[in-house]
Amino acid sequence: MTITVYGIKTCDTCRKARRQLDAMDVAYRFHNLREDGLDPRQLDAFLAGADWQTLLNTRSTTWRQLDPADKQPLDAERARELMLANPTLIKRPILQRTDRQHTESGSEDTLIVGFDADRYAALVS
Repeated sequence: MTITVYGIKTCDTCRKARRQLDAMDVAYRFHNLREDGLDPRQLDAFLAGADWQTLLNTRSTTWRQLDPADKQPLDAERARELMLANPTLIKRPILQRTDRQHTESGSEDTLIVGFDADRYAALVS
């Protein structure tokens, strides 16, 4: 099992998620969206596990700073373009757990968008 937490260092919710994983003694990798960016394939994997309305953080400072013309028309394709250009538009944190099993696809992924202490605890138990 591999766990990766996607977020930004200055996000209070990301800090809370990381503190919980540390308290549960769970090994994870932190991917800083601001510093490390976001690969299109990774975003597509997120979009396969959650719909774009869930992933796109329209309450973020980044969203509010966008030109109104950039926000329209807002559909799945436009949301993907915006998130690739501005990774901090993605709701944080995203916890991705990959289980390497002998399946046809090669692995099973679990995605949690946002912080939910109970779901985190259940995921690693």
